[in-house]
Amino acid sequence: MTFNDRIFGILMIVLAVAYGWGTTQFNEPFGGTEAVGPETFPRLLAAVLALSSLYMIVRPDPDNAWPWSRTGIELIVAVVVLILYAALLQPLGFIISTTLAVGTLCWRMGSRPVKAYATGAISGVVVYLVFNFALDLALPLGLLSFLEVS
Repeated sequence: MTFNDRIFGILMIVLAVAYGWGTTQFNEPFGGTEAVGPETFPRLLAAVLALSSLYMIVRPDPDNAWPWSRTGIELIVAVVVLILYAALLQPLGFIISTTLAVGTLCWRMGSRPVKAYATGAISGVVVYLVFNFALDLALPLGLLSFLEVS
């Protein structure tokens, strides 16, 4: 039934337009406009989402039955984890939120819990260090704010 893909594609185009419009609401960065600013990456995501959605509308999958077995449940778990990640990013901080999200997703994909959460912790710390020190983009520390260097 190609109808489901087309409806989903239309909904995702609406989301892409709303997301793209939201990037126009960002404040101008300190020091004036730049070629690459805080809106650049979200605008790229909105464009990719819009193009992907158009593809779904024009060329829907002929066999697009929803996987309501274990796969469907795992998809729902992944969406819930990502929503919680976004909600807890500020209060818990990037490192803790990333550890929990990546660890949970790795565990749900079959990794042992200790290895899954170790992977989450390592990726959270590495990405935090890259963003804060190499890219000079601040990520929230949340509960770990006592580690902040002045």
